[in-house]
Amino acid sequence: MAIESLSAVTLATRDMARSVRFYLAAGFLLRYGGPDASFTSFEAGRSYLNLVLDTSSPNWGWWGRAIFYVDDVDATYERIRAAGYTAEAPPRDAEWGERYFHVLDPDGHEISFARPLRRRD
Repeated sequence: MAIESLSAVTLATRDMARSVRFYLAAGFLLRYGGPDASFTSFEAGRSYLNLVLDTSSPNWGWWGRAIFYVDDVDATYERIRAAGYTAEAPPRDAEWGERYFHVLDPDGHEISFARPLRRRD
């Protein structure tokens, strides 16, 4: 028995409309739900990013990070900036072989966009 793939990541949000605007601006494709729903699902390649409305928890701490591979890290960064969101830092190349940047979604979830660097042989 082996794990085959990740089906979905589900994040809580205090404000569905605000979060839906963020993920649409980042380039995610809405598959179910939307600004007025209590559950929303976005396509993330062959997986899904889900949002569930949770107004019962007043304070959330750092939970971790979801990393999404994109075809163009720099274009994704510019798209997010143009929509009015601020990334932690501009895209950069990491020693582990990816170009990436991090941004916090409206609820403070850390979202990373990355792409493997091409090897230079």
